[in-house]
Amino acid sequence: MKPTFVISSPFDTYSGYGARSRDVIKAIIATDKYNVKLLSQRWGATPFGFCENHPEFKNLLDLVVPMPLAQQPDIWAQITVPNEFQAVGKYNIGFTAGMETTLVDGTWVEGMNRMDINFVSSEHSKKAFLNSVYEKQDKQGNVLEQSIQITKPMEVLFEGANLEKYFAKKVNPNLQLNLSLDSIKESFAYLSVGHWMQGQMGEDRKNLSLLVKAFYETFKNKSKKPALILKTSQTGASYIDRDTILKKIQLIRESVNSKNLPNIYLLHGEFTDEEMNELYNHNKVKAMVSLTKGEGFGRPLLEFSLSKKPIIVSGWSGHMDFISPEFSLCIGGELTNVHPSAVQEKMILAESQWFSPNHGEVGHSLKDMFENYKNYTDGGKRQSYKSKNEFSWENMKSLLESRLDELIPEFPKQVELKLPKLNLPSLNTPKLPKLNLPKLEKNEG
Repeated sequence: MKPTFVISSPFDTYSGYGARSRDVIKAIIATDKYNVKLLSQRWGATPFGFCENHPEFKNLLDLVVPMPLAQQPDIWAQITVPNEFQAVGKYNIGFTAGMETTLVDGTWVEGMNRMDINFVSSEHSKKAFLNSVYEKQDKQGNVLEQSIQITKPMEVLFEGANLEKYFAKKVNPNLQLNLSLDSIKESFAYLSVGHWMQGQMGEDRKNLSLLVKAFYETFKNKSKKPALILKTSQTGASYIDRDTILKKIQLIRESVNSKNLPNIYLLHGEFTDEEMNELYNHNKVKAMVSLTKGEGFGRPLLEFSLSKKPIIVSGWSGHMDFISPEFSLCIGGELTNVHPSAVQEKMILAESQWFSPNHGEVGHSLKDMFENYKNYTDGGKRQSYKSKNEFSWENMKSLLESRLDELIPEFPKQVELKLPKLNLPSLNTPKLPKLNLPKLEKNEG
């Protein structure tokens, strides 16, 4: 009988953690060694319904079990932020992307210590956990416990790309997305992908505000200009969200002292994997640029790299596990304190640091790649080769399977009780011989 493996995750949501969850679940099912059951969890404000709208994942909905669980699972896993980790099974596994900054919250450390093994997405994330040591205090400030730190095993499990969905190709000329991209007048466009999060100018985590500002400043008043395509949103695909993004771009545009500025195009809303791959491969998209202040892994960068096009990126955090400075243009900078406008309780901590790219390098990199694009195309191809051969979903699946084989203990198995066949004596009552007793004569008198 296969061990019961219950996985709690936001697998049915349109989110980065949803994609990570589906990859891990698919890999565990593919081993054919476990009786997999699922619990569907929410992820922030991101919508549900991914599996219903994607036939290849619809079967996952058949594996959902209700709460509370009828019995303790042999193996329990959670794919989420670690402060939500609970030890429910006989063996407990935590999967988390980890952290974009240099430190994690103390509740995350405690959550990791509740599990038997934890998997993080990058060496950067692992380092952030190991660097985080805390004192636990009560409301009066009295120290309850000193030196709270990671005590449970922690390993890196990278987020592999699906090579059946992300690859270099000729785009479909009839797809509406490509027809829209064809209408862009510029022949050279940079692409940036990511949520526009909280934080003042140059302090949002994906650093889109700085990118927009730097792009305008670098190419203002130029006779020949590239375009910038932003695939972004804040929390969803609503018209209000789109208008908020447009207003942010307009405010930055108005802050630049020029009437002759390059064009920025906004792509807003939910895209399928197929649509994202079409976007990456469109002939007007020449390179991806990310001035991110920190990544737990950097999934869009990995997937884009498979298009064989060059990348400009901050040279720090999780994506540096797969991005090679030899093949990609990695921007230097320094670690700076997280700005108060970007702080998120128990997530992005005020006492932590993240990356601030050098502004001069940003402008130079954008300008040089635009003017000398051919100097970077070979690096794009070589980065693609590395990504394809070292960071595929298949490679991730093989790594996960081998680690689970080694880590998960043997569980007592229920066996059918088989008694030997007994030769029982006959239960028929034996016949007793008839006794012939002498007839007694009755005395008279």
